[in-house]
Amino acid sequence: MCKLANQTALITGGGARVGKAITLALAEAGANVVINYHLSAEAATETANEVSRLGVSTLTIQADISDAAQVAMMVKQAQDHFGTLDILINNASLFKKTPFPTTDLATWQQVSRVLIDGSFYCANAVAPLMLQHGNGNIINIIDLSAWQPLPNFGAHSVGKAALLALTRQLAVELAPTIRVNAVAPGLVLPPPHYNETKIAQAAQSTLLNRWGKPSDVAEAVLFLLKATYITGEVIILDGGQHLK
Repeated sequence: MCKLANQTALITGGGARVGKAITLALAEAGANVVINYHLSAEAATETANEVSRLGVSTLTIQADISDAAQVAMMVKQAQDHFGTLDILINNASLFKKTPFPTTDLATWQQVSRVLIDGSFYCANAVAPLMLQHGNGNIINIIDLSAWQPLPNFGAHSVGKAALLALTRQLAVELAPTIRVNAVAPGLVLPPPHYNETKIAQAAQSTLLNRWGKPSDVAEAVLFLLKATYITGEVIILDGGQHLK
């Protein structure tokens, strides 16, 4: 297991779904965790309670990461509490339909601001702390839509593609002190509206004929934190779906 004792990680959207799995995995590896949430206060509190039982410290912070001022306040609060931040997991996203062409510019802006601006704001806020500390890791959670656009989800697909590009850009800008990588999950957690039939059909789109689990994403994150000679890379975690 990757040992992260005495390190502090900030996970955006860290209280629910894949974010929760990452948060718990980092805590189990010994890291203190800062759980960011926007609207999911109950889920964040529940996850924080689970973290506390693992013997590490946790802090939940409400912030809309698409707002640079709120991000700055969040990072300052985390720094005041823990002293520094060693790990940033840009996980938060909004999965909303944005058909094209459209007159609904608000939804396009809402989705893209979280994925693109929010991830940038978080990295921009924590990087000075990491550079001062002399070490750091940033891991961005993207998905297959970065390469294979999802119909009617243009803002999401463009946002994930931008996050992939941001991964590589920041790896160049922040080397050699900070490593920046990404994980691209495929089928690891069914959307709430999927029924059993649709879940089974989706599984057949992978080479392994099955869904993965949020814990698979967390394990990939831990691997990237441990693999100190990897930066500017992305791990595709999709059971071979992109080949089928």
